[in-house]
Amino acid sequence: MSSKKPENNQEPSFFPKRGLIFAFLMFITVGLLLMLDSPMVTGHKIVTYSELKTHIQAGDVKDVLIQDQVIIATPVDSYTEKAEGKTEEEKADAKEGEADFKAWRSSLVKDDESLIPLLEANGVKYDARYSSGCASETAFWFLPLLLLLLLWPWIMRRMSGPDGANPAANFGKTNAKLNLEKVTGVTFSDVAGCDEAKEELGEIVHFLAEPDKYTRLGGKVPKGVLLVGPPGTGKTLLARAVAGEAGVPFFNLSGSDFVEMFVGVGAARVRDLFAQATKHAPCIIFVDELDAIGKSRGNAIQSNEEREQTLNALLVEMDGFDSNTNVIILAATNRPEVLDPALLRAGRFDRQVVVDRPDVKGRLEILKVHARKVKMDPSVSLQTLADQTPGFVGADLANVVNEAALLAARNGKDHVELSDFNEAIERVIGGLEKKTRRLSPKEKNIVAYHESGHAIVTKALEAGERVHKVSIVSRGAAALGYTLQVPIEDRYLMTKRELYARICGLLGGRAAEDIMFDDISTGASNDLQRVTNIARRIVTDYGMSGNLGNVSYSDSTDTYLGQMGASSRQYSEETAVAIDREVRSIIDAMYERTLNILRENRELLVEMSEHLKDVEVLDGEELEALLGRVRVYKHLEGTDGSPA
Repeated sequence: MSSKKPENNQEPSFFPKRGLIFAFLMFITVGLLLMLDSPMVTGHKIVTYSELKTHIQAGDVKDVLIQDQVIIATPVDSYTEKAEGKTEEEKADAKEGEADFKAWRSSLVKDDESLIPLLEANGVKYDARYSSGCASETAFWFLPLLLLLLLWPWIMRRMSGPDGANPAANFGKTNAKLNLEKVTGVTFSDVAGCDEAKEELGEIVHFLAEPDKYTRLGGKVPKGVLLVGPPGTGKTLLARAVAGEAGVPFFNLSGSDFVEMFVGVGAARVRDLFAQATKHAPCIIFVDELDAIGKSRGNAIQSNEEREQTLNALLVEMDGFDSNTNVIILAATNRPEVLDPALLRAGRFDRQVVVDRPDVKGRLEILKVHARKVKMDPSVSLQTLADQTPGFVGADLANVVNEAALLAARNGKDHVELSDFNEAIERVIGGLEKKTRRLSPKEKNIVAYHESGHAIVTKALEAGERVHKVSIVSRGAAALGYTLQVPIEDRYLMTKRELYARICGLLGGRAAEDIMFDDISTGASNDLQRVTNIARRIVTDYGMSGNLGNVSYSDSTDTYLGQMGASSRQYSEETAVAIDREVRSIIDAMYERTLNILRENRELLVEMSEHLKDVEVLDGEELEALLGRVRVYKHLEGTDGSPA
């Protein structure tokens, strides 16, 4: 495609540039004129009015010129000769400007009737010149006007848009980035780990390529497709891949691009977007972060007039959109629960395509895509890396591969090794390793027993997870050590026993401190938060409490952002007390069970902790050999909330 601009897009005349140069010269000229009138240039010495009258009385003045409100007095020749006849020392001792001047200068005191008689009495010639004031005053007020006239074409061109339109009119123009090259640089081969989503969107590609195939039987392709899923799963990448595969223009913008401080601007931009899309059909409109404008209108407390008008305009445009225009609307959000129901009804966003976290197979495919351009050591197994990264989304895996490549390059390696990938995974999970953070011997001892306690209890209960690594090297902002646990397989359900076992594993660090030091530290604060959350959900969400029965006491919903949706309490105060009591009972029972496990493995706890203090990191065969001595419990006592 030629890069030559059309003639109507050429730069206008360079007159504004000349105008700027002329304005600069005008400023220089006026400045020079002002400088020529300064005492330093004219040789005038500024004196007070009383001093000037003293010189007149002393006979030092030859003539006087009264010009407007200024008096300029020329000294007699004898006074000048007297000044010039001073020695260098006298001149140096004289006041500044005393030895080198041509006249005295002072302001005229208004209505002083004694000046003229004083001049006549001392034989001083005098004259008066009064100007109209127009010349000097006109220069000062006319110059800004002249500059404005010279700069006016440049100002107007800057204020107008690229098409010469008024900027006020541009408020209603869409900010969508239009790619008319019909190539986004992304195809389905660049997207992995979401085969079902690719299959659904592949139908959109086929429709844009062969619309008659679908319409000849009376069928209609969905007007809108909503991509939902956690952040980083590849929703935007999928939309770009659809446009890349179909080879059609691609409008790309965010939901926040519609919203402005002026009410009605967002609605105007929606209408302008659909008008442009119709002109470029067939094409794809992609709206990222749809929740920015598509939030439900039912909340009167959090009403937003501008956002609601924008949403109304979007609903109207999508409802009145001709299905035969070959314009497909794709949108992405990670908060589908807050979207307005009218936006999700049939006829608007007919389909919702879930782009969820990839399973182990999907993670393997994603790693293959990102590892194409990375020089890896032949010993690196992408399958092993996929097994070690449960819960990772595509963005996380891309970051792991990139971090591993950077680590290898930093260490001067020719290939990326498995150790680089392992370090990259730990960086993504726990943050940077704080090698410079030195713990005191006492703190190091506490952290070693704390992490060993986690590892032993997790191994003893084997609730779907295995201990992959134990470290007392600080990572991230707060972690002084960590026990890396990897799920044995991808899980979508958890049993009651597994939930209780997870509580015990989290309490293992606190229990180890309690047993070995007869004291506890603040290191278990995060563990206790997670334990309390699991125990409360066992009671309120999962109905697994023997005392409260199969009842759900929570109306909150999980979100893709990993946070609980807002909920209001739908039960009595007595029930709330019973829930708190049941949560406390579960945690106490599991803590007692954890203490018993560690007491049975006390010798191993001591041996593992002392060895961990020496090596700081335990993994691989060495860790397996130590944990292989732990007795595994197939049944967990006390899972009904009663003491173990």
